[in-house]
Amino acid sequence: MGTSAADARAKINHPLIDGDSHIIEYTPVLMDFVRAAGGEDFARVMEKGRNVAGWYSMTDEQRRQGRTMRGPWWALPTQNTTDRVTAMLPQLYYERMDDFGLDFMVLYPTQGLFYIGAENTEYRQVVCHAYNEYIADCYGQYSDRMTPAAIIPLHTPDEGIRELEHAHSLGLKVAMIPSYIRRPVPKTAESHPDIAHKVTWLDSYGIDSAYDYDPFWAKCVELGFPVAAHSGGMGFDDRRSISNYMYNHMGHFAAGGEVLAKSLLMGGVTARFPDLRVALLEGGVQNGVRLYADIFSRWSKRRPDRLERLDPTNLDMALANQLFEQYGDAATQAKIAGLEATLKVGPQEIDPLLKNDFRAMEVETKEDIRDRFIPNFYFGCESDDPLACIAFDRKINPLGEQVRAIMSFDLGHWDVTNMDHAAAEAYEQVEMGLFNDADFKKFGFENSVHLYGDTNPDFFKGTRIETETAEILAGA
Repeated sequence: MGTSAADARAKINHPLIDGDSHIIEYTPVLMDFVRAAGGEDFARVMEKGRNVAGWYSMTDEQRRQGRTMRGPWWALPTQNTTDRVTAMLPQLYYERMDDFGLDFMVLYPTQGLFYIGAENTEYRQVVCHAYNEYIADCYGQYSDRMTPAAIIPLHTPDEGIRELEHAHSLGLKVAMIPSYIRRPVPKTAESHPDIAHKVTWLDSYGIDSAYDYDPFWAKCVELGFPVAAHSGGMGFDDRRSISNYMYNHMGHFAAGGEVLAKSLLMGGVTARFPDLRVALLEGGVQNGVRLYADIFSRWSKRRPDRLERLDPTNLDMALANQLFEQYGDAATQAKIAGLEATLKVGPQEIDPLLKNDFRAMEVETKEDIRDRFIPNFYFGCESDDPLACIAFDRKINPLGEQVRAIMSFDLGHWDVTNMDHAAAEAYEQVEMGLFNDADFKKFGFENSVHLYGDTNPDFFKGTRIETETAEILAGA
């Protein structure tokens, strides 16, 4: 790439925020925090888990027999040693930020992505507690330019609230939650407990949840925590290849993010908590644009006052019989006695409460749908994502809106070839005419300010961009 971060920054008159970079945990130090929180036994369990070879230790026959999904391999950069260790060393990360062209970064985990989903309750809670102590200790002194996200387990709302309060006491400001919890199907768990972990459903906290998560969302708003989800969809039925990691990887973060966004939207969470801000990271904005359009099209055709045209009781059976007798062939006319049962397929009566799939959203107008979606959801787009621009296309988004995409470099992971090229790579979309300058400012700065600052106006207080962010939050 010919353009450098410095070249790109010379053309930009506003700060740049990376809404999703990553740390690579230095486990020898992290393990000290785990020992302090849970003792040597937990440290041994964690170490053992890190050394499980899984798919890579199996024969092809074993993989096929168990339909064992091929997971990530060579997921971290190695050729550029400086970049690799940068993500492990807070001081080096901090010192290189000008080389990256960045003013502020929100840092998400690598190994920590997996800790919040651990099935063992005690292990999960202890490790998440220790992890948050670790990042607060390691990154706290660099808070004027970076902040790490706390990992918040959410198998129950109570455990989420406890760790959220702990994270708040540590000075952490972002809550990373799993996009969903895999729970055993109760009937299977009761009758076949040995395979309960194989027959699961996705609890995404809004629709059909096993718990009432409203107390957790209320606590997020009370404490000023924006929420971020970084769970993937590898392991979903269409992403379970036993041989190909890239097949499983493509689109999987978007799929995981969609599960959460759709559940919170249609479960009425954004209606009940309009100040909640939720980031769906690393999946790009394509699913966000589609989901925003989908909810409009479905509401316009299946809201309660539009269902009359689908009510089986409205069928004119006399006319239907006449048309079948007039146009049906001999075989059809010989079976005309079955016409009514065939036309009136499905239930004839529906409980009025069940007729409105949008009831929890509390929407009466198209503007209500917009207001339940646009301010609440933010979609992380990497610097080389060529479709990020569709978020800002007012011609394709209902009501001429712009879906809130945020610039998210994913620094530290395999898809970033060189950390100091990421800003230039993002700005290329302006040079190619995909973004205009005003929309790039939203992408690279303003949308992240709203994501992280709307719920907590002090989020950027004490940072190098305090003045600029305050102007955005004040509506200047």
